[in-house]
Amino acid sequence: MSRAPSLAYRRILLKLSGEALAGDGGHGFDFETIAAYARALKEVVATGVQVGLVIGGGNIVRGSQISKLGMDRVSADYMGMLGTVINAMAFQDIMEREGVDTRVMTAIRMDELAEPFIRRRALRHLEKGRVVIFAAGTGNPYFSTDTAAVLRGIQMKADVIIKATSVDGIYSADPKTTPTARRFAKISYKDVMKKELAVMDQTAITLCKENQLPIIVLDINAPQAVLKAIRGERVGTLVS
Repeated sequence: MSRAPSLAYRRILLKLSGEALAGDGGHGFDFETIAAYARALKEVVATGVQVGLVIGGGNIVRGSQISKLGMDRVSADYMGMLGTVINAMAFQDIMEREGVDTRVMTAIRMDELAEPFIRRRALRHLEKGRVVIFAAGTGNPYFSTDTAAVLRGIQMKADVIIKATSVDGIYSADPKTTPTARRFAKISYKDVMKKELAVMDQTAITLCKENQLPIIVLDINAPQAVLKAIRGERVGTLVS
């Protein structure tokens, strides 16, 4: 698939939080919200951009949280990975209702539900214009879905990681609790780590830095936010 001249990126890895699928509810699924995200992603796919997607599992279970309640961390993390598979299947169903060809690939084999992650097969799916949803994290405990998203982005030779959040970029402090927080239009990997800005965990940022993979942090609920980002318009915060 050839690069359209009006696009800044040919292949993207979109990271979406599990909580985003829950809408205002915080848990479970808000299918109207998911459908809105699916339609927005359909517009992106229509431009010819190849899309990989990683969805967190926080709307179902977050391993790092339940481990603090006394559960074994490894078991808790595997539960979190299964939560991401549930989210991937839900998103796939709605994407395909919108007419977008989609594949789910998991880091843990579950052949009755999805394809196992095989890098060359994933690349072929992308080249054919299919949205590939990467589920079950890295397949290993102690790694976040942010790290999984960056790892898959590197493996897929993505041009950019787009982290879709509920705020319009990276701020010097939480803008929801600190009205004076300053938004960064652009920031370096080093400054993100030095200032300990809670955009991604340190492992994910380090991987991006080592592989010179830029990150765009944007508000997924802003109209055409991802579409504007792939066109090279200034939206959110660029980490590079």
